[in-house]
Amino acid sequence: QVHVAESGGGLVQAGASLRLSCTVSGRTVSSYAMGWYRKAPGQDREFVATIWTRGNTYVTDPVKARFSISRDNAKNTVYLQMNSLKPEDTAVYYCAAGKYAQSSYYEYEYDYWGQGTQVTVSS
Repeated sequence: QVHVAESGGGLVQAGASLRLSCTVSGRTVSSYAMGWYRKAPGQDREFVATIWTRGNTYVTDPVKARFSISRDNAKNTVYLQMNSLKPEDTAVYYCAAGKYAQSSYYEYEYDYWGQGTQVTVSS
């Protein structure tokens, strides 16, 4: 059974940085397209970033100047680096793994999802 786990969330002040981590048990993250999504209170879950199996990445425009996605194959971990955090970044952040994802933008492309990690940014 595949288990996706996020970690690294927390409560920070505006302007701080956080790095979220995501692991996939029993699988090699480099063999999956890995995506980060977030869901703020009262809003739909939205795409944040993805890293494809070949290592190329895409970060959604609203946060691309502040967020980055990366992968450490040796640690079998995918990261979401978030800098200059703002209160509007407050959300539950989810990691997902998709074996055959193409655009890696749509939720239906992902096979496995984590439970999410809470990020709260205070003003």
